[in-house]
Amino acid sequence: MWIDTHCHLDAPEFESDRAAMIERARAAGVAQMVVPAVEVGNFETVRALAHAHGLVYALGIHPLCVDRAGPDDLDRLRARLQAWRDDPRLVAVGEIGIDHFVPGLDPARQEKYFASQLEIARDAGLPVIVHVRRSADSLLKHLRRIPVAGIAHAFNGSEQQAHACIELGLKLGFGGAVTFERALQLRRLATTLPLGSIVMETDAPDIQPHWLYRTQAQRDAGEPQGRNEPAELPRIAEVVAGLRGIGLDELAAATTRNALEALPRLENLMAMSARPPHPA
Repeated sequence: MWIDTHCHLDAPEFESDRAAMIERARAAGVAQMVVPAVEVGNFETVRALAHAHGLVYALGIHPLCVDRAGPDDLDRLRARLQAWRDDPRLVAVGEIGIDHFVPGLDPARQEKYFASQLEIARDAGLPVIVHVRRSADSLLKHLRRIPVAGIAHAFNGSEQQAHACIELGLKLGFGGAVTFERALQLRRLATTLPLGSIVMETDAPDIQPHWLYRTQAQRDAGEPQGRNEPAELPRIAEVVAGLRGIGLDELAAATTRNALEALPRLENLMAMSARPPHPA
């Protein structure tokens, strides 16, 4: 059994075949998928999607969206978390974080929103799903001040930063990027980090594994970019298992256990769904 801890299944790329795509994932052994919001405008969408398809969701304001966030969006996040606090499918605050890779973003504004959302998550008693892109030190600064456990999505920092995240209670997400042979640092981390610190993800439809990726030259020549989806997760996991020299079943069991530890409400939900029905 696999858990895709990060996939944007509300994306327009899935409009034409969303239900079939989710069924493909389940047929491939992906038992559960976590759908994080990126801004207030898609809070209702991800919640409805989770309930319609038996998924789970998170609410947050993505660092790439904070520049267009309104002055009351943090209050709206608090209000939604309060209104839906008893919803077992609401498992985290996310996707939140800091991005120092994309040019033109306001770093001070990103940090303000990240720190505020950490406080909101702490007050709501929820873990976080954190976007960390060339920003691990900035994130760690705030997490040390406002410690909230959860998942560092698509982690690609240094080994020292990885261990600092783990010490603060974060699991580290590995997805399609680890399938590229040139991703030497990331593949080292996938090999050497404690097995108890790793969760699997796709970030679908983004971060394609190497078998779906097309270079700009290939795209210019008419080859379409492959669409990533949760059904690719077991094949991505095969790469991680191979790097670690362990069996795929062992990795599946460990990463599922890690995901449930990182997202306690998900563990409760899956435990409830596994119980036999009460006799009439």
